[in-house]
Amino acid sequence: GWTTNLPVEYFLAEDSLFAWSNDGQPIPPEHGGPVRLVVPQLYAWKSAKWVKGVRFLAEDAAGFWEEGGYHMRGNPWEGGDGERFRWQGSD
Repeated sequence: GWTTNLPVEYFLAEDSLFAWSNDGQPIPPEHGGPVRLVVPQLYAWKSAKWVKGVRFLAEDAAGFWEEGGYHMRGNPWEGGDGERFRWQGSD
């Protein structure tokens, strides 16, 4: 399944939340419903859709996108190794 890693300080931040509705309407499956995580401080792929569970780990572990080279802390301009990220197929 799809996973994402998230530092606990972002997960517990005051503006991070689990959302099940938007404007009083349930979040539809195509937008991550019935429940999705919203983490405003980090880029989009850190706000997990279709949440089925949460695990707290003693050490950081790469998620689905991070295994493919995305930045571990959600910075799209840097790759997982700290180098500038290059989109596949870019010059």
